[in-house]
Amino acid sequence: MRILLVGAGGVGSAAVSIAARRTFFETMVVADADPARAERAVAGHGGRFVAATVDASSADAVAALCRAHRITHVLNAVDPRFVMPVFAGAFAAGADYLDMAMSLSHPHPERPYAEPGVKLGDDQFALAEQWSGAGRLALLGIGVEPGLSDVFARYAADELFAEIDEIGVRDGSNLTVDGYDFAPSFSIWTTIEECLNPPVIWERGRGWFTTEPFSEPEVFDFPAGIGPVECVNVEHEEVLLIPRWVDARRVTFKYGLGAEFIEVLRTLHKLGLDSTEPVTVRGMRMSPRDVVAATLPDPATLGERMHGKTCAGTWVRGRSKAGEPREVYLYHVVDNEWSMREYGHQAVVWQTAVNPVVALELLATGAWSATGVIGPEALPPVPFLDLLTAYGSPWEMEER
Repeated sequence: MRILLVGAGGVGSAAVSIAARRTFFETMVVADADPARAERAVAGHGGRFVAATVDASSADAVAALCRAHRITHVLNAVDPRFVMPVFAGAFAAGADYLDMAMSLSHPHPERPYAEPGVKLGDDQFALAEQWSGAGRLALLGIGVEPGLSDVFARYAADELFAEIDEIGVRDGSNLTVDGYDFAPSFSIWTTIEECLNPPVIWERGRGWFTTEPFSEPEVFDFPAGIGPVECVNVEHEEVLLIPRWVDARRVTFKYGLGAEFIEVLRTLHKLGLDSTEPVTVRGMRMSPRDVVAATLPDPATLGERMHGKTCAGTWVRGRSKAGEPREVYLYHVVDNEWSMREYGHQAVVWQTAVNPVVALELLATGAWSATGVIGPEALPPVPFLDLLTAYGSPWEMEER
């Protein structure tokens, strides 16, 4: 296996550190628009890792880099605005493809808080026949959320439940960052995108529909000492993926943002600072969202100042195999102190990065095999969960 990792930011750099301990691949080319960042990501990890420069907005550039290094698998670790050119570049070069966020959505022009317009992943699923016809695999949303959360949904359907009423992905943490009043632990560009877009919900008989941002607040009690966190509806890939392969009456995604974080996002929106349309300031063209991202600390650099744990999981309720009411929460917790000590990367980016590396190893060994455009829930969950545990980061389950 010869891998091209596009993006050497927080998640990409963490993926390099995780993959460096595994032997399943021959070469990993780590490419970024910033050559210095790519060099930093591969430094000290040995000859299997090669730094390169790439323009992720150019499918031709991605394809050329794939051909130059005889790449078999492309792992996309850049902002979702670059999904389609990286996706197209991988296909043009005859490589399989994995990402952690799907192609962007566009709200319904007239009823944004009632009906979806272009949904997350629609542009990729529109090309499913092309990928399957070529015998190539595009595995979408294989980070932690989406990714591990989708694997949990498949596992619950296969192993734990006879009938599922609701699958609800719930994400929360008690992370703090010393010295900053506001310092997101993940890409602010992506956070703005998913939090300010209309959230999507799926229901049997109704299909996908949308609501207002931050709707339906609920307090969810997270394990591992994190405790109760208010969670709200957020647009996320699981709601677009899980119903395609898992039978449930309802699918939701709620994120534990906190009142202060929500207020900051609302203020950015009121001021137009969430916009991706470039504006001219003193002769310079740049989007307001990029300016916001540039003024905030790089999430990859926050690890030494960060404290606490992050929890990603899937809450499922329905009827057990014996026909009794059942409610469980399958989850994965990463302690920032542990991830910094063991890998030198903060908990949120490490937790995201470990899952595509596990998936790549399963593809390399043949434990996972498929063609076409699919999500993680289309593949057997047990090999993934077993290998994740073997990586030293076990998952857990709590009866509710």
